[in-house]
Amino acid sequence: MKALQDLDIFIRTAESHNLSATARALDLTPAAASAALKRLEQELGSQLFVRSTRSLRLTPQGEQFLEQCRPAVQALQQARQQLAVGEQALQGVLKLSAPSDLGRNVLLPWLDAFQQLHPRVEIRLQLSDRVANIYSEPVDVALRYGKPPDSNLVALPLAPLHRRVLCASPAYVAQHGAPATPHALADHACLCFMLGEDVHDRWTFALGNAPEVSVRVKATNVANDGDAVRRWALLGRGIAYKAQLDVADDLAHGRLIALCPGWTCEPTPLFMVVPSRRQLTPLVRSLRDFLAQRTAELLARFSP
Repeated sequence: MKALQDLDIFIRTAESHNLSATARALDLTPAAASAALKRLEQELGSQLFVRSTRSLRLTPQGEQFLEQCRPAVQALQQARQQLAVGEQALQGVLKLSAPSDLGRNVLLPWLDAFQQLHPRVEIRLQLSDRVANIYSEPVDVALRYGKPPDSNLVALPLAPLHRRVLCASPAYVAQHGAPATPHALADHACLCFMLGEDVHDRWTFALGNAPEVSVRVKATNVANDGDAVRRWALLGRGIAYKAQLDVADDLAHGRLIALCPGWTCEPTPLFMVVPSRRQLTPLVRSLRDFLAQRTAELLARFSP
């Protein structure tokens, strides 16, 4: 279904503004992804992107086409997945490790939807902010923020352009105000994550092309569980420095507010990690594709 793949490439590139990232996410060469976009433009008889040496942006025709084709492509992809269930059902036990906040608040409903498509799949889920050792622990697949340092592992990108976001509840902002710049965080209560004895109280920011700024914040509340930090933020206890995926729904519904507009936080790409390519079974590949689509849809609802 080359036409469906071309549309998927178009949607992913429109959302990420990065053709190379789209190609990596789909295991394609940049040349193949570029050819797909040109083929689609030729078939439509319209230019969808304005191209420069550093970026892509949608034309007005591209923006109109994106809004119309996105729901159609999602429906076609779901229909294809459901058809695959009837013809060659995926089955087996999938042992999965994920960070606590991502797992509880984002991944659980996604896994439920995946099992609705593939009812013969069983899930064994481990939630922990400690990085699982997929060599020694009973784990087939691990979701991790940041590419693992072990080059022997296979890391498949799910959200390659994902970043952290500085955020707080509307109640906190109403009572204490919002910091105008990251340097003003010294005057605010901050909610920090702790891994082992290491408190993550140095937060990194960038403004345009200027050098990155590292700010050491005052940690009023510290937890070794990412979900606890998020819940403190929702309760108005202070400002959090969270992964976008963990709080995208809160931001979309106004439960949290993104702070310091114009500043970007440190990149935290999300990967699916397996010990070797031999572990890339049809079940694992199907889950990777499913999760990559869901992460793109969720992040599209939030612009930092």
